[in-house]
Amino acid sequence: MAKKGGKMAQLINYQMKVTIQDTRVIIGRFMAFDKHMNIVLGDAIEYRKIIPRGKSKRDERDEKRVLGLVVLRGECIVSISVEGPPLNQNKAKKSISVPAGPGVATAVGRGVAMAPGQAPAGLSGPVRGVGGPAPAQMAPMGRAAPSGPPPGFPGMGQPPPPGMGRGFPGLPPGMPPPPGGMMPPPGGMFGPPG
Repeated sequence: MAKKGGKMAQLINYQMKVTIQDTRVIIGRFMAFDKHMNIVLGDAIEYRKIIPRGKSKRDERDEKRVLGLVVLRGECIVSISVEGPPLNQNKAKKSISVPAGPGVATAVGRGVAMAPGQAPAGLSGPVRGVGGPAPAQMAPMGRAAPSGPPPGFPGMGQPPPPGMGRGFPGLPPGMPPPPGGMMPPPGGMFGPPG
């Protein structure tokens, strides 16, 4: 019994001719397949016959199109056949070989010398004035945070400053009364008096 994918696996790198449902023929180097018979062809060329509308079959013409790397869905494939043997990889590598030069492989930087272990600029952390509070504000406090109001605000139980009581504050000095006898609402409408 042949191993899994035996016949198809033996055809890897062969030139294959694949016909698909819409009668197109694609010829390329067979590179891969899967259990659904999806196929990968490299250096693929598509051939199709074009029949002009209202013309006879003798007026048809063949059209060739270079596709390159193609993945064909197995569901659309009608037939597969071998078109030619695989390209000999050893001959191809020898004919394209480039003579070795005196080059040295080194890491490429952006021209800025850095001390070892130091992060490049922009990657070392937040910059002062951009994106966050100052370092002094982020430092932990030596004692527990005060539980009272912030400095400059009246404490609990002290009367509010003039004009800052609860409810409607009344009219500011120098402002004429509202037209039509409109009066401010009674003090009890804004909640319990403070």
